[in-house]
Parts: sequence; C-alpha cells; structure tokens
Amino acid sequence: MKKTLCFSLLLVCFSYFLLAQDLPMGYKEIQLGQTVEEVREILEKDSSFGFRGERDVSLLPTEERVLIETSGSSFFDRCWFQFYEGKLYSIILNINPERMDYFSMFKTFTQKYGGPTFLNPNKSEWKNENVILSLEKPLTVKYLDVQVFNTFQENSEKATSTEDYLRQKFLESF
Repeated sequence: MKKTLCFSLLLVCFSYFLLAQDLPMGYKEIQLGQTVEEVREILEKDSSFGFRGERDVSLLPTEERVLIETSGSSFFDRCWFQFYEGKLYSIILNINPERMDYFSMFKTFTQKYGGPTFLNPNKSEWKNENVILSLEKPLTVKYLDVQVFNTFQENSEKATSTEDYLRQKFLESF
C-alpha cells in the first residue's frame, strides 16, 4: 500500500511537470530579443498599452540603453520595456490591483509553467536557460533575458571587485 501511494504520488508529480508549458519569452506579441522598432509597432497596435509614441521612448545616457515607459489601460498601470544593444531584454508590467490579484496570477502561472524555481513571500520566479519570469508583490510581472542578465551580473562583479581593490589600496596607504 505504501509503495503504491508513493508510486502514485511520483507519477502525479512527473505528469504535472510534463504538462507544464515552456516559459514564454514575453507577453503576447512582445518578445525578448525584439528591436525597439518592432516593440514600438506592436505597442501602437495593442490597446492594452497607452503608448503615445516618441515621448514614451528615452535613452538612459550613462548606459546607452533605450527605455520605453508607457501607461496601460484596463489591466495595466505602467509598463517598461528595456533594451540593451538594440534588443529587448526586460519587460516589466505593473498590473492594476483593482482588476487582478496576486493569487489568481500565481495560480495561473503554476498551472501553466509548473512550480516556481524560487519562492519567497514577496516573489515567485520561474526560470529556464533563456528567460526569468517573475511575479512580484504587490502585482508586477517581469520577463528578463537570462543571457543579458548574466552579462550585467558579471560586469557588476568586475566593477565591485575593482572598487574593493581600490578601497583596500586606499586603506593600506595610511
């Protein structure tokens, strides 16, 4: 009896993961890796976003990254689309908490993509080799390109290392 129960539980868990869909690379037609122009064209056509054209697009001067920030309509409050080297690497969608709730989003994501790879009281995260999909409280959905994220982390670690080295040398000079 105990073996049958364990086998049944294992089979249910295995089936659950087999039925889970692959993680999406973006929301609707907006996909990580697209160019600024491609995303702008999609935003102009999609009434879910309150895209107003050029005034929603800006360049982050210190990092030469393009950012599209737009208001939403209905289910979205604000949305951000960040580009690095001309390609979309981050989608941040703030959901209107009066129209949707965290638990409904979490339940939907879990049914579609399986259990999260990371979970704490403020954030649930699903991850594969290409994308990190996170659901954050109060109610934000983020899509992040893993390769670009890793590049940023490596650069940040190098900068921190150099800063730590310089700081140590300064301290030693006394």
